Amino acid sequence: MFLTISTTGTPERPATDLGFLLHKHPEKAQAFSTSYGKAHVLYPEADTERCTAALLLEVDAVALVRRGKGKGRGGAPDAALAQYVNDRPYAASSLMAVALSAVFSSAMRGVCNARPEAAGRTRPLRIEVPALPARGGPDLVRSLFEPLGWAVTAEPVALDSEFPEWGDSRYVRLVLESDALTLAEALRHLYVLLPVLDDAKHYWVAPDEVDKLLRAGEGWLPEHPEQKLITSRYLSRRWSLTRQAMERLELVRLAEADDTEVEEIDNAVEAEAETEEKPTPLAVQRRDAIVAALQASGAARVLDLGCGQGQLVQALLKDPRFTEIVGTDVSMRALTIASRRLKLDRMGERQASRVQLFQSSLSYTDNRLKGYDAAVLSEVIEHLDLPRLPALEYAVFGSARPRTVLVTTPNVEYNVRWESLPAGHVRHGDHRFEWTRAEFREWADAVAGRHGYDVEFVPVGPDDPEVGPPTQMAVFSMGAAGVKTVHEKEAKAA
Repeated sequence: MFLTISTTGTPERPATDLGFLLHKHPEKAQAFSTSYGKAHVLYPEADTERCTAALLLEVDAVALVRRGKGKGRGGAPDAALAQYVNDRPYAASSLMAVALSAVFSSAMRGVCNARPEAAGRTRPLRIEVPALPARGGPDLVRSLFEPLGWAVTAEPVALDSEFPEWGDSRYVRLVLESDALTLAEALRHLYVLLPVLDDAKHYWVAPDEVDKLLRAGEGWLPEHPEQKLITSRYLSRRWSLTRQAMERLELVRLAEADDTEVEEIDNAVEAEAETEEKPTPLAVQRRDAIVAALQASGAARVLDLGCGQGQLVQALLKDPRFTEIVGTDVSMRALTIASRRLKLDRMGERQASRVQLFQSSLSYTDNRLKGYDAAVLSEVIEHLDLPRLPALEYAVFGSARPRTVLVTTPNVEYNVRWESLPAGHVRHGDHRFEWTRAEFREWADAVAGRHGYDVEFVPVGPDDPEVGPPTQMAVFSMGAAGVKTVHEKEAKAA
């Protein structure tokens, strides 16, 4: 059972960083004992430009039989010799998934003390599995991996190369390629989807498998179009566990979609159509303030980070001075709604060339976000756990480095003015925190100081003399030193 992971690099970011990320030295061949045999890690190639790590799993067939799960599909005794003659030692399956988790556990969690900045960085990746059981064929392989950002090659393996008329086996040779994923994301995809494609587990599926699935599927499984199939197969079709997992995934999905905000904006549109005398909803005021700040900055190429259902993107498209508008979100469901809202499939060619939507997580750096004039984080930061804010800070201010960054967030002091909001409650169930004006200023000043920006603060909504405005906005402008650094990097890249 064999799998390779390859990456490419440059002198500034050598490919051999792969060794640090995997916590396995490229100059050593290492072996690790598992419950069903021995796993070997070695590097067929390792230099600045290209590095490949190989995981070879030697399965102990006797140990597999003794543990009672070497018989046919997932342990079913479908033939007298099935427990002795099967594909377990040769084809990637849940055995390989468990070996990945055991041997590369730190890498799968995205932990790398030696290269912390590299752990969260996307990189060119090529993963090859020579023999992969695929119950569902190449089409299923593509439907599982392509929504995650992989370019997929799934070549059917013939039953017998000397007798092509016998047709293809249920195995494929799999090659996955991407430059938009981190190594941790790639390993988690494999950990879940290898046993899903095999549609079998070599061990008893206990209730704690639900927690394992949700941990490995964080950030991608709640929005995956094949979520139900993945969940069912991963849990060996145990319906009680599958139902439990689906319910928990639905809760995650609902948390990602800020339905309160969508309803507020939709109601605002209806209110504007009905009468001009009604007060302008806060969501509309916030959007107008953002557009005005972007206009004042002179930005032409704008990122809407955490774009949700695309309301701000829609507003920016109405102004021709914004020549390129990119909306990103971690939720594929939100991006699908945004695409429908914008009518991208019916948009004229000239207008469509100005807008782009793609999936991205603000917890990780993304090279696609570099080189823009401005970025907007509208009602985004409060949806992150506080320990994740430094990762967002580096991804936006340290890596992408737009010349202008706008950040809006609720002012918790103003909550006492909302009659319908119980005391001590945040404005939305998914808000992990809400800051006072002093707390927001302290955070923004520290971010600006660390990354070479100047920052000013703008009230959004009625500015109450006692508790301030309902929304607070920070406008970050890159200082002279920051602009000089960007120019130097651009010149070096050229």
